[in-house]
Amino acid sequence: MSTLAQAPTYTSEPQGWFARSEAWLDSKGKGAWIAAMVLGFIFVWPVGLALLFYMIWSKRMFGKSCRTSGRHTYGHFGHGAMRSSGNSAFDAYKEDTLRRLEDEQSNFEAFLQRLRDAKDKAEFDEFMDDRAKAAAAPSKEEEPA
Repeated sequence: MSTLAQAPTYTSEPQGWFARSEAWLDSKGKGAWIAAMVLGFIFVWPVGLALLFYMIWSKRMFGKSCRTSGRHTYGHFGHGAMRSSGNSAFDAYKEDTLRRLEDEQSNFEAFLQRLRDAKDKAEFDEFMDDRAKAAAAPSKEEEPA
């Protein structure tokens, strides 16, 4: 097995703070997970409890090591996706399919971002229109009685 398959990789894709934290703790090993759990119990006990449950649920607590658990990903696919099958035609097909799926995912994420941006702009334009209408309408206090 190559050292590339054992070392955690960090993707350039945008990740949430949870995924980045999980990858960082995985790269440090089981001791880092235990230290984070203990510190969580010391400073904010629900965080420690949540980490304990997460470690048990994800089987990090009882595995040999976090580094060899197969959780590290290349893009969104596990170690098995990068391992050669021994058949060069199948490996080429698999590589092409994985690349196509990653492209489709990035295109879909870009599409979702455009939808969010359009929705934000529409809400902001509606807010500005309402504000302009409120400023243009004479208030009842200013009208002479």
